Amino acid sequence: MEKFEHEYNAEQIQVLEGLEHVRKRPGMYIGSVSIRGLHHLVYEIVDNCVDEALAGYCTHIKVEIEPGNVICVEDDGRGIPVDIHPKTKISAAETVYTKLNAGGKFGGDSGYKVSGGLHGVGASVVNALSTWAEVTIQRDGGLYQMKFERGKTVQSLTRIGDSDKTGTKVRFLADDTIFETLNYDYTTLENRFREMAFLTKGLFISIEDKREEENKKAEFCFEGGLNSFVEYLNKNKEKLNQQPIYIEKDDGEVPVEIAFQYTTAYSENIYSFVNNINTIEGGTHLEGFKRALTKTFNDYAKSHNILKEKDGNLQGEDIREGITAVISVKVREPQFEGQTKTKLGNSNVAGIVQSLVNEALGNFLEENPNVAKAILEKCVSASRAREAARKARELVRRKNALESTTLPGKLADCSSKVPEECEVYIVEGDSAGGSAKQGRDRKFQAILPLWGKMLNVEKSRADKIYNNDKLQPVILAVGAGIGNDFDITKIRYGKVIIMADADVDGAHIRTLLLTFFFRYMRPLVENGNVYLAQPPLYKLSKRGMKDVYCYSDEELTENLEKLGKDGVNIQRYKGLGEMNPEQLWDTTMNPETRILVQVTLEDAMKADEIFTILMGDEIAPRREFIEANAKYVKNLDI
Repeated sequence: MEKFEHEYNAEQIQVLEGLEHVRKRPGMYIGSVSIRGLHHLVYEIVDNCVDEALAGYCTHIKVEIEPGNVICVEDDGRGIPVDIHPKTKISAAETVYTKLNAGGKFGGDSGYKVSGGLHGVGASVVNALSTWAEVTIQRDGGLYQMKFERGKTVQSLTRIGDSDKTGTKVRFLADDTIFETLNYDYTTLENRFREMAFLTKGLFISIEDKREEENKKAEFCFEGGLNSFVEYLNKNKEKLNQQPIYIEKDDGEVPVEIAFQYTTAYSENIYSFVNNINTIEGGTHLEGFKRALTKTFNDYAKSHNILKEKDGNLQGEDIREGITAVISVKVREPQFEGQTKTKLGNSNVAGIVQSLVNEALGNFLEENPNVAKAILEKCVSASRAREAARKARELVRRKNALESTTLPGKLADCSSKVPEECEVYIVEGDSAGGSAKQGRDRKFQAILPLWGKMLNVEKSRADKIYNNDKLQPVILAVGAGIGNDFDITKIRYGKVIIMADADVDGAHIRTLLLTFFFRYMRPLVENGNVYLAQPPLYKLSKRGMKDVYCYSDEELTENLEKLGKDGVNIQRYKGLGEMNPEQLWDTTMNPETRILVQVTLEDAMKADEIFTILMGDEIAPRREFIEANAKYVKNLDI
């Protein structure tokens, strides 16, 4: 009989009681233990408050970040039930905070027709992942409180006074033995709660950061709902229809709310939600909306002779160019699919949304012929540009087929053909490109030098991009196409690294490239394949001492204090070209010593807003943005 090195019997089977499994595997419940997971704790508690609002019982939610990164969330809902639960034999409130899969959102008579969050898991998960939590409840004429430490009850629900109000207040401190950081980002939370307020018409949400001397505070309440949402998203864009097209219907089965508006921009921005959850992968509600747009606009164009009989139909992408839309549906039993479980799968929702939009949009176009004409002129122009882009794309492909390689001539490729271990440096200027080529590790590092200012894609369609001599090498090097043709599985490099000078021109080039990646290769950003190289700003040299590189003014000050200023030569690098190949390798390209900043997409809406401000046609918003953020600029010779 075979002997095994380690015994494996009943004693090795672990049984994790209560919330121990959450603490053991937090990623299963909140995605990660990074700052994203930290913020998720706040969202879960606030989602419970929003569910009360959706049920018609809550009008105000107050969120505070207290000193020491303590979170306090308070609402004026009904308050968690305080009576004894028949199965657990403890109060319902304590059951909700200490038992997984306990809550009022699984049907029954709780009043929750729809809900978001972790569906009965959120409160207990937050409790499990907190050093301590304190819950105060007002209902049934009483004031009640219970306390927990790392998910375990230290004070059962106790009546501590009387109250004629209702609501729940939750205070908690996330566990620093689980999370990488406890430092909440106020702006991220502010953006999330603004979004929640847009999605729940009339709900008042406030957030206040009390950690600093100057408190930050924001208050949100939008009676216009999604109309207000679209107006906010398009505030820095030129509009074709000045008022968003608004569609709302609640037939008791699947309430639908939609608002959309056309702009002169070339990108489409459609955001979809189910029960206030951002369905970033779309789903049946989005499919129904897109089908309705395509059919209704084509029918109108044909019936009003904007498209002739001999003309082909407009494609969906033509009709969606420049659109900003928000779609929100409420589904009692949502079925989610997709890798991140944020794609709606309920098949009946597609037909409901399509039928509603067909009728409402058809009526709008008939009643607003001037707006209909302006939108369709843009759609026809987009169709012609799409055909020009197709021809340009095919021309590029034919040209490459005739050449010995399909790669750009200036690209110094790496020898490895395994994308996961390969990386390409997009380098500003031929001089720096030459140093990078000599200093690199040829096995896995490729170098693509670029020179001069490239096209601002925020103001250009795809046909211009394919013919642009600055962007075409980038498209060919990455190897996965652009726009709707982009295929993340075909990328040639696992890391696409932008390496530009640490000055104003370098910052501009980084912004132009990031705009291009965001608008035409967004999956590359979403997948975490884009990085920014961080070259040093200073070199400190002293006789008898190894050179010291500083990547910020703070590092410079610290090192000068350590070394003393006597005899130290300070070299301020003006550009990458000033470094020889060895220095460039040691400071910026050696995986063991370099600093890379991964570009992530936490908030697609905020990213769209920033790129529109920085790279769009409107000057006033750009000036305001620069004036407001100039104080954060470091290490640039302006």
